[in-house]
Amino acid sequence: MSSETGSEAWKGHRVLRRIGWVLLATALSAASFAGIAFAGVSASMADSFAAAPSGSGARAWPAARPVPPGRTTVAVAVSNTGSVATDVLAPYQVFAESRETFVYTVAAERRVSPLSGGAHLLPDHTLAEVADGTLPEPDVVVVPAVTDPTGAGEEGLRRWIVERHRKGARILGVCAGSELLAASGLLDGRDATSFWSNIGSLERGYPKVNWKRGQRYVEDGRVTTTAGVTSGTLGALRVVEELAGQAEATRIGTGLSYPGWAPDGPTAIPANHLALGDLPYALNAAFPWLRPTTAIGLVDGVEEIDAAAAVEGYGGVSFATRTVVVGAGHTVTTRHGLVLVTRAATGDAHGAERLVVPGVRDASGLSATLRGWARRNGLTPELPDGGKRSGEFGFDPVLRDLAEHNDRRTALATAKFSEYPSAHLELTGAPWPWRSTLLAAATVVLSVGVGLAPAVTRRAMRRRHLPRRTAM
Repeated sequence: MSSETGSEAWKGHRVLRRIGWVLLATALSAASFAGIAFAGVSASMADSFAAAPSGSGARAWPAARPVPPGRTTVAVAVSNTGSVATDVLAPYQVFAESRETFVYTVAAERRVSPLSGGAHLLPDHTLAEVADGTLPEPDVVVVPAVTDPTGAGEEGLRRWIVERHRKGARILGVCAGSELLAASGLLDGRDATSFWSNIGSLERGYPKVNWKRGQRYVEDGRVTTTAGVTSGTLGALRVVEELAGQAEATRIGTGLSYPGWAPDGPTAIPANHLALGDLPYALNAAFPWLRPTTAIGLVDGVEEIDAAAAVEGYGGVSFATRTVVVGAGHTVTTRHGLVLVTRAATGDAHGAERLVVPGVRDASGLSATLRGWARRNGLTPELPDGGKRSGEFGFDPVLRDLAEHNDRRTALATAKFSEYPSAHLELTGAPWPWRSTLLAAATVVLSVGVGLAPAVTRRAMRRRHLPRRTAM
């Protein structure tokens, strides 16, 4: 082999070796960044579906309200391992406000069940009470998004829903609750919709379902499915209209003031897609460290949608803050009889920097216990609904407050990921979530450092072992 050929081979070897080091550095950097982001998302989800308050399992809970005979009954199914708060609370309020229906919650067990945003619910009844005839068969079953819709842990709930439908119940699947319905086989051959960012994966996973984009809700026989989160409000209003008439739906819908809603109005909505403006959602979820903590103070009589707007707006959808739900005692009873389990307003502030009390227009609506707890911990109760305007839905004041105290871009992303109209909102505040952005930038720098570490270490070791030149 000539010296020239050997030199070329050596150069080629060096090029390949450098390419190998570059690929290794890139892979290590990407893996480091992805690992940190995954840990952040896991932490965000753990905060959102937090464990029940300490000692809550040992208490004597309020007795469930009896189901009155002769009323149209609505069962809102919840998962004992976690459900999306608005998917549960908004349809519950819609049906509870109807004079024609009686609504209750039902789960596999009557134990404290987490809702997104750090809230907790005590279900009224169990699946078995319906199955064995202790309770009358429901006329409507509401199915929210749950944390593991296809898992073995929800097999009992899936079978229960299919059996209720077989016995004549209407089914209302809210948001990603449609995945649980699809996994049960109930949507095979039907038109259906879901949360906009899920439809692509649902099309691949459940090709027998005719998935529809850009629809607030889709009806197919006795099964109605809705788009994301707040869309359950409109899906429930549609079911009320079918069961109790347009006048009843109009009365309830007018009081709720969901933007753009009208009885028999169009169901078409913008078909959302991921965009650069959604980046705050990802940043807040993936980089939760150093974020503030917001205490959500609930009072007896709070409207269900107001409570949902707070826990979702500040935490469950936006991931902008860590949320803890507090009340005067260990439980709060909503306006329509739901039992929410809270941290009692005693002791410290659980790290909270703000106390936000949804659904209360002025200080007279605060309990003395909550006011005293706030005073002892140096917190001033803040009332977003104090600035609620006539004809506004419960999410409006929360989104305005989120923009003012966090940033406008996060508020808009929260509206989008709640499938809530935002064009009418007048938002003030910082333009961008700088905390999570700076953490992401720091993670990039750290990840690049991890990627370069092997090459830097190798070069340092080579230099250490090179023979030193001595002066002649």
